[in-house]
Amino acid sequence: MSGYQTEQKDHQTEKNRQKAAGSGYQTGERKGLRSDCHMHTEFSTDSDAPVRDMLEEAVRRGMDGVCVTDHLDLDFPEDEGLGPDAFQLDLDRYFRTLTSLREEYRGRLDVRIGVELGLQEHLGKAYQDIAREHPFDFIIGSLHLVGGTDPYNREIFREHTDAEVYREAFLETARCLDTVGDFDVLGHLDYVVRYGARKAEEYSYRRFADEIDGILKRLIDSGKGLEMNMGGIRCGLGVPNPHPDVLKRYRELGGEIVTVGADAHRPEHVALAFREGADILRECGFRYYAEYIGRKPVFRKI
Repeated sequence: MSGYQTEQKDHQTEKNRQKAAGSGYQTGERKGLRSDCHMHTEFSTDSDAPVRDMLEEAVRRGMDGVCVTDHLDLDFPEDEGLGPDAFQLDLDRYFRTLTSLREEYRGRLDVRIGVELGLQEHLGKAYQDIAREHPFDFIIGSLHLVGGTDPYNREIFREHTDAEVYREAFLETARCLDTVGDFDVLGHLDYVVRYGARKAEEYSYRRFADEIDGILKRLIDSGKGLEMNMGGIRCGLGVPNPHPDVLKRYRELGGEIVTVGADAHRPEHVALAFREGADILRECGFRYYAEYIGRKPVFRKI
């Protein structure tokens, strides 16, 4: 099913959106991908980009808004190269800085405050406390560890085939969805493919359909969304994470909440490939993408 081609499907989609309106769903009128909802700054261990530089680039690229989503990965394994506080976040300083910049950019750029939480099965209560104690606009939940190790370092691929690691990543994601509830969308599903020895050669939606469908159904049943992360293009996959086949399947299963982020760690990657991203979403059957304000999705016309 593609492009909401039938009148009946359009009608049902609008009914669903109207039904959800009481939970904070709204629709905006301006078309195109106008907000980058995943970016990292100097507050993240893997970025040294000043926040202001990222915001200025978003303005230059004609964005209406951004959501800064720096990393917070509790219980991240020790890494000598990253230091003892790798992927931890000083939330007090983070909110002071971003709140001030939000006021400064008011009228030029809608600056929202988010976070990207590193999912692990045992962290449900800890993340619940953080989410309740801080007024985030948006929380991404992302799997960054497979078997307790960071696939970015490639060590796990020396002992296992790409397909084995990919399958375990999907299974761990599903288990995290059963134990961690305080986030809004699942970030960069199939991101692990970026780091495989042969990348996409051992990956397709069809090959892992059972595992991926289990994840997508959990998201839909819990009212959570799915991110289209354009970082897959930057990392050489030629497609976003997740693969468009996964996005299409999410839509077929009834999923409607899709956010879009470049996963930029440097200013030149802000809003990366957003025009292409809009085309991909349309081809996968979406007419709207979502942004989050105050932890509630707002639908925008693509």
